[in-house]
Amino acid sequence: MAIFTHVTIGTNDLPRAVKFYDAALGALGLKNMGPLGENGVMWGKEAPEFLVLKPANGLPATYANGGTIGFAAPTRKAVHAFHEAGLKTGGKCEGEPGPRTFTPTAYAAYLRDPDGNKICTYCFAAE
Repeated sequence: MAIFTHVTIGTNDLPRAVKFYDAALGALGLKNMGPLGENGVMWGKEAPEFLVLKPANGLPATYANGGTIGFAAPTRKAVHAFHEAGLKTGGKCEGEPGPRTFTPTAYAAYLRDPDGNKICTYCFAAE
């Protein structure tokens, strides 16, 4: 069983966030599962697992300094597609696609979303 039911991050511009995450997460095979009320949207494979919301307390959304959310990539090609799609929809590079040295098969890419949240994707399959 997974240890999380879902992960939520904040946004100050929901339409911009939806455009970014539809592209970046779509490259990983995740789909937009629709709105969560008026102020949020959900993504997942079979059930919503990743949510982007305007903060319920009405204050501006901020990113976590030191926080990163990692998504599983089925292939190294998907790692590149995630990174490219994210950059084309307002994301900023935080680490080019490529091997990571902590395990022999780690292959990853990092992005900042338009609100500054840090996300990444990893593929652990051999080439």
